[in-house]
Amino acid sequence: MRKEVRSHHALARLADESHGVVTAQQLRDLGYSPAAVARATAAGRLHRVHRGVYAVGRRELTPHGRCLAAVAACGRGAVLSHASAAWLWGMLALCPPVPEVTVPRRGHGRERIRVHRAATLAPEERNVAEGIPVTSVHRTLFDLAASGSRRLLGGAVERCERLGLLDLPALDALLRERRGQRGAPALREALEIYRDPVFSRARSERLFLDLVKQAGLPRPAINRFVAGFEVDAYWEAERFAVEIDGWEWHRDRASFERDPVKIERLKLSGIEAIRITARRIERRPREVARTLATLLARRRAELRR
Repeated sequence: MRKEVRSHHALARLADESHGVVTAQQLRDLGYSPAAVARATAAGRLHRVHRGVYAVGRRELTPHGRCLAAVAACGRGAVLSHASAAWLWGMLALCPPVPEVTVPRRGHGRERIRVHRAATLAPEERNVAEGIPVTSVHRTLFDLAASGSRRLLGGAVERCERLGLLDLPALDALLRERRGQRGAPALREALEIYRDPVFSRARSERLFLDLVKQAGLPRPAINRFVAGFEVDAYWEAERFAVEIDGWEWHRDRASFERDPVKIERLKLSGIEAIRITARRIERRPREVARTLATLLARRRAELRR
């Protein structure tokens, strides 16, 4: 009996360290016989989650516990991947209800787990986060790109950059190695706006330059001093400036008073200037592009008179 009590204490410590999840092998290592496992299950101390994987103490697992249980159920070499890995790395807000796991090519399918089979998964494409084997950040982005959801991929890349996890040289190396594979074109495209000289600046500026490029408009100078003021975007040939407004940048009284004066002074210097909100750039890029194209054409016509 004392031995079994000691096993219970060891099991509780292990569960605390592994999101409430244990495997059949870990139970054997703790001295649990098949009969002891059966007694613990009958008493409600263990709850079967997958074959050979148990929740300790209660049936409900946290998202981390569900992910670890799924990886453990898929056996040696399995790693959390795709949208589940993106959530674990902090790139997505919600954990998918069905965990996604990548296994070696000869892995077996599992109920309540979305299993992906990978012919190759290099050591540098594997990692451990919060005690859970998981694909590396860059392999996770590649897998998301291959899944086909560009919106999901774009949000993950943006969050990845905000977390300081976006390493363009490492991603370029991965793209070279996997040239021609599904997902490579989408990931390359999603990274394009992060290659701009304003890489470290606000997301709105990157999106603005991207919509300018997609519309086939000439590229403006960014953060250029004009007539004594720094403007966000400036077309020198057209003497046309754009200021990008974000609510979080203009909450104070000084900005509220200063910004209209800036536009006024630019106009007095013969420079046409408009303001565009960051919200419009993000939500209505085509509309913004059409407006810019019209105003730039009108400016050229005015300057030719």
